[in-house]
Amino acid sequence: MAKRVLTTESGAPVADNQNSATAGAGGPILLQDQHLLEKLARFNRERIPERVVHARGSGAYGYFEVTDDVTGFTRADFLSAVGKRTETFLRFSTVADSLGGADAVRDPRGFALKFYTDEGNYDLVGNNTPVFFIKDPIKFPDFIHSQKRDPFTGKQEPDNVWDFWAHAPEATHQITWLMGDRGIPASYRHMNGYGSHTYQWTNAEGEAFFVKYHFKTNQGVRSLSAEQAAELVGKDANSHQTDLLQAIERGVNPSWTLYVQVMPAAEAADYRFNPFDLTKVWPHSDYPLQRVGRLVLDRNPDNVFAEVEQAAFSPNNFVPGIGPSPDKMLQGRLFAYADAHRYRLGVNHTQLPVNAPRTAVVDNYGRDGLHATRNGSRHDKNYEPNSYAGPAQTDAALAAPLAIHGWTGTHEAPAHTKDDDFFQAGELFRLMSEDEKGRLVANIAGGLSQVTRDDVIEKNLAHFHAADADYGKRVAEAVRALRED
Repeated sequence: MAKRVLTTESGAPVADNQNSATAGAGGPILLQDQHLLEKLARFNRERIPERVVHARGSGAYGYFEVTDDVTGFTRADFLSAVGKRTETFLRFSTVADSLGGADAVRDPRGFALKFYTDEGNYDLVGNNTPVFFIKDPIKFPDFIHSQKRDPFTGKQEPDNVWDFWAHAPEATHQITWLMGDRGIPASYRHMNGYGSHTYQWTNAEGEAFFVKYHFKTNQGVRSLSAEQAAELVGKDANSHQTDLLQAIERGVNPSWTLYVQVMPAAEAADYRFNPFDLTKVWPHSDYPLQRVGRLVLDRNPDNVFAEVEQAAFSPNNFVPGIGPSPDKMLQGRLFAYADAHRYRLGVNHTQLPVNAPRTAVVDNYGRDGLHATRNGSRHDKNYEPNSYAGPAQTDAALAAPLAIHGWTGTHEAPAHTKDDDFFQAGELFRLMSEDEKGRLVANIAGGLSQVTRDDVIEKNLAHFHAADADYGKRVAEAVRALRED
């Protein structure tokens, strides 16, 4: 086999990759050494801005196979027939820490799934939790700032974390979830994934339904205690990456079963709480899980940077039959995710191989910009409408229209009969065994007891009391004991 020749970026062969060009055997380096300058300049530019959240991630390719008929609810082509398979890419991530952070930490996990459908890419951007800390995107930057490193101390501060939560009573449900036994997954394979938000499905007859996605792990849910996690981080900070990579390389392909909860659109207005509130779940007794299909991961990326770090997911990448709901947090993310990728990767990030559609044809009037690879020819116009047979609109909406009414302005979410910030947190607490309750209380108290302001502690304790009297009492007693030590 012919020996491969090392070249410069312009394709010229490299004569010497071991020694820089100098003025004489021991003299200074010459500015004319194009290979050296190019190599150093390129090295300086190897890194791109990491994600502000979800920076630390792992990913894999696979497929989604439909196992049950859901055509009564959606006309999405990739869900149109039992047995139909669609290629996918799934990115897992922690949320708060940086790209170099550890995997086995107490933190929500991102569960971002790209379906390469025949009608374009569909991105479902969720977490391993069915709820979230806040319900309005205007609070998101402040929330993340409170959870990230403090500008002065350079580390995460309990004062900041719990001070924000003291002023966000709607976070009580997610705090109860995160501080419980499922707060530190044993691996990415051993956790569920959720769309978390409410989405809209529309069938061929134009009927609209609101849905929630549940990906149930077929490996079984396994989690770590705080002590187990600390030990694992000390042994392998990349434990979840290691586990996912090695499992797929061995042919032990992880899988999840997708279920959905389906609510006829007409029932949303009179439901007992706001069905578009991200801090709440829909009880299964009201809307049972309905099986849809199976997600399997069977191929590791060949290059983590190209395929995991550059993978871009945006919840506004819908396909016919699927659309948004009035979920405020979802509405904010429809802008924020795509905007983040335009900043990190450039306006043409959708042309990168991991983000480009597989079978769907991309045909529009977008032109130019950094790294443009699809600019058309002399025969293609860059405006529309035109008289040159360019691509034209279909006049077929992806999803059903939503009726709106009222005045523009900043409004609190409309109140339903059972809309409060604490009821579901209390229900979750009461579902736990005594051992689970004990670990939950210990995890909360371990952080809350480090807060220096008594008023912040009291505000948080009031939230737990409001969720359940016993819950509040136990946390208060545990915090008091730790502070007296």
